Amino acid sequence: MIEMTLAEIAEVVGGVAHGDAVVTGGAFIDTRTPEPSGLFVAIAGERVDGHDFVAAAGAAGAVAVLGSRPTELPTIVVPDATAALGLLARHVVDRLPDVVVLAMTGSQGKTGTKDYLAHVLSESGPTVATRGNFNNELGVPLTVLRATPETRYLVVEMGARGVGHIARLCAIAPPRIAAVLNVGTAHIGEFGSREAIAVAKGEIIESLPPAGTAVLNADDDMVAAMAPRTGATVRTFGTTGADVAVSEITTDDLGRQSFVLAHRGAYASVHLAQVGAFQWRNASAAAAMALAAGLDLDTVADSLADALPASRWRMEVGERADGLVVVNDAYNANPESMKAAVETLAGMGERSGRRTIAVLGTMLELGAGALGAHRDVGRFVADQGVDVLLTVGPAADAISEGYAGAAGGGVTITTAGRDEAVAWLRHNVSAADVVLVKASRGAALEVIADDLLTGDGKEGRRTT
Repeated sequence: MIEMTLAEIAEVVGGVAHGDAVVTGGAFIDTRTPEPSGLFVAIAGERVDGHDFVAAAGAAGAVAVLGSRPTELPTIVVPDATAALGLLARHVVDRLPDVVVLAMTGSQGKTGTKDYLAHVLSESGPTVATRGNFNNELGVPLTVLRATPETRYLVVEMGARGVGHIARLCAIAPPRIAAVLNVGTAHIGEFGSREAIAVAKGEIIESLPPAGTAVLNADDDMVAAMAPRTGATVRTFGTTGADVAVSEITTDDLGRQSFVLAHRGAYASVHLAQVGAFQWRNASAAAAMALAAGLDLDTVADSLADALPASRWRMEVGERADGLVVVNDAYNANPESMKAAVETLAGMGERSGRRTIAVLGTMLELGAGALGAHRDVGRFVADQGVDVLLTVGPAADAISEGYAGAAGGGVTITTAGRDEAVAWLRHNVSAADVVLVKASRGAALEVIADDLLTGDGKEGRRTT
């Protein structure tokens, strides 16, 4: 963060300063992830009041607090700490006129694309990017406030749970380059329809200045149709006919993809180190954004090739000492990402000759269509020829129903929860298997993947 006194911050956010301090670090809301010499933002929530953790924040390195009442540390008191945090972040962006803000949204692939893009841009200059998928009204300003006068690129992931959310995030961190990756069904229970999701996602390109660049997915009809919603230059990524086009996609035994990337008559080969049937999409979106920022094609291709996952539990491949392969994609799930992960699993099994086991849990926030969506995923698992489906928890039973009712379905096991799933897997998987673990974040299935790799004293290693 740029250096600011407590009085300066109070003036920016319309608060009252109690005490004096100089803030040189970023802002944080969790004492487990502090920012040295930073600003602790005390959010008074329904279940937890951040003001109760001020002492711990001070011990962790905070020099001041932004909150709704005075504390034992120097404090800026405001009516709404979240709103004040956004005002402070916008002030910092405006104080850094040379920084290029690149923002992205989409129903899936945001974090993977963000991680690719941050890695590529870091080859060109100091880069700050969203940590994990911290992409809401708290995460966006916290990302911005990690920027310093040396920062050249600010990469911001933006999520939404309703129309107007992304517009508000863009008011905090106005992008110069913005991408819409896709319009899927994630959070459809809150939006009501894909059309409403498209309205919300398109807000990111409506925020662009005329001199900006909108990066759109040419293979997604709803995204491609957004072009008239911006006065900025429009660039597309995808397959045939896109400005940044991908062709000749191949996949190795571990699910790592290679392809040819084309832009303005030039071509470059890309060999990705990350696993997943969807990785070419994330990589090409990141490439299009980096090219819009002025990087050259060869630099982009080389950087994509050595990018490793920056966020945990996203198609993270581990190998146990005896040879068992585990794909931990337990961070989150929706119907589209479930199918992409299952497709990757099936491909790994086909190419390596291993037995395939899909360990799947519930997909949250799907609304009235949840039951049908889970059954559809089960049918897809069967269609892909996955040998064994194990579902975790009653909410995922519909996946098993779809699998069992589809032609070609193999063995299906339903379990009451993680403990039962772990018990079955410990006694039924071997070195000759490849196991996918995936569900929405609330299911916390990463503990199953960890047990598979390290349980019973079998030490494993992360390979990607």
